[in-house]
Amino acid sequence: MSSPEDRTPDDPPDPDEPSEQTINRNWTELVQELRAIQVGVQVLVGFLLALPFTDKFDTLDDVEKAAYLVVLSIAVTASAAVLAPIAYHRILFRRGLRPWLVDTANAIARTGLVLAALATCGVVFLAFDLAAGLTAGVVASAVALAAYAALWLVVPLGAHGPKG
Repeated sequence: MSSPEDRTPDDPPDPDEPSEQTINRNWTELVQELRAIQVGVQVLVGFLLALPFTDKFDTLDDVEKAAYLVVLSIAVTASAAVLAPIAYHRILFRRGLRPWLVDTANAIARTGLVLAALATCGVVFLAFDLAAGLTAGVVASAVALAAYAALWLVVPLGAHGPKG
């Protein structure tokens, strides 16, 4: 039996693989989800890229500048991750690799979501640190991280299937 990577579009369907209709639906849903996160991540990156050109940036201490650079790096990486599935699709268009595309894009999109959450928590740290001090920044970013964990992990993992 060949692996999905060895299959060609002319091979007969494998009964253990999802149907083409399911794969297409999964791809469409994933692209819709990526559209929502892409805008937010790109706005965040744009905001972060503009910060060094403000008067306040020169007043940052070494810790704040280091935090800024880390947060910017995470945000740019998040942007690359949420845009990657579209690039994959353009490169692999009509090559019969949609199952691979869906699986890989799903994994990369999850990574992008985690990076976007971390970048947002980093921005919360920077904002609270500048407005109220280092302790406030650490506490606020920890609260934001806990909120992401609760909403993105605890709630869905606690979901129960339909009663029947």
